[in-house]
Amino acid sequence: MSADELKARALRHVARREHSREELRRKLVPHGEPDAVEAVLDRLAELELLSDARFAEAFVRGRAERFGRRRIAHELAQRGVEAEAIDEALQSELGDDELQRALALWRRKFDAAPADAREWARQARFLTARGFSADVVRKVLKERFDEPA
Repeated sequence: MSADELKARALRHVARREHSREELRRKLVPHGEPDAVEAVLDRLAELELLSDARFAEAFVRGRAERFGRRRIAHELAQRGVEAEAIDEALQSELGDDELQRALALWRRKFDAAPADAREWARQARFLTARGFSADVVRKVLKERFDEPA
């Protein structure tokens, strides 16, 4: 694939949504030489069409309502975003409202306090799988049972 075709492919990807540099690299490598791909990525970054920080902020914004800090951070790391950019995006987009977001999610899904230990464990697993910490899960479920989160 020529350099122009590679650029056009990269622009089509970037026009649809924000991408991390690593995500876009993975999409372009099968279609061009590694040096050509890096040149295209460098050029897009130079033109500010590709930004890991901007990608991280958009990603956090899109997932904040449904997922906790830990899960969002893990997904960003899998997409090749550096830890510093992840921390900045999480802090700027989420702030310190982890408990409120977990409560809102819990209310949408359950909206009833667990009646027994089995139900408490089910609700705790749900929140934990969504990336909320054990402390937040316990606060949401009000530590009704002695079961660990």
